[in-house]
Amino acid sequence: MNTMPIRVLVIDSKPIFQLGLRAAADNLSGIEFVGQADNGAEGLERFTEIGPDVTLINLRLPDMCAADDIGSFFEIDPEAKIVVLAESAGDAEIKASIDGGALGFVSASAPISIMLEAIRKVHAGNQYFDDSVSQTLKTEVLSEDLTAAETDVLEKLVGGLANKEIAFALDVSENTVKTHVRHIFEKLGVTDRTTATVTAIKRGLVRVDI
Repeated sequence: MNTMPIRVLVIDSKPIFQLGLRAAADNLSGIEFVGQADNGAEGLERFTEIGPDVTLINLRLPDMCAADDIGSFFEIDPEAKIVVLAESAGDAEIKASIDGGALGFVSASAPISIMLEAIRKVHAGNQYFDDSVSQTLKTEVLSEDLTAAETDVLEKLVGGLANKEIAFALDVSENTVKTHVRHIFEKLGVTDRTTATVTAIKRGLVRVDI
């Protein structure tokens, strides 16, 4: 009895990666590469047109961050099965992607064999995280999430603003900002603004354009 192949859509801005995955999938029975897209908007269009069994999407696309926008795919198909790929990711980005509905999260530098395994596992309805992602979750999970107000302050702090400037930008008192900064330091386990900035970027708590 023939089994229908797993139909896979890849959304990634790097053609070399797309070609490599497609070449590997084409040489295997059971997985069929059915489409590709270079950005989030095109990816959503292709996702709607194709209705893939599994979608691989890069965490950081030119017009989309999967950690923030993965819900757009589930608005189209609540049963979507998604694997997020990332060159690097902090625990906050991984957690946001999983909370958003992703079943898999894999390093973009992982061997093709790992990505194909992720496709099979996720297609079967299971979660799949490669070793590097599992290690990040194990060692860097936040003990307590930042509040929305603390996140707003952290974004301004990472942008280099002083407390007085943050207070003006957010229309709150400087004392309120100082309180938020103290709580941020406690939750991140840091004692100064520079380390807070480095930690926030590393863990994906704040998005920065590179």
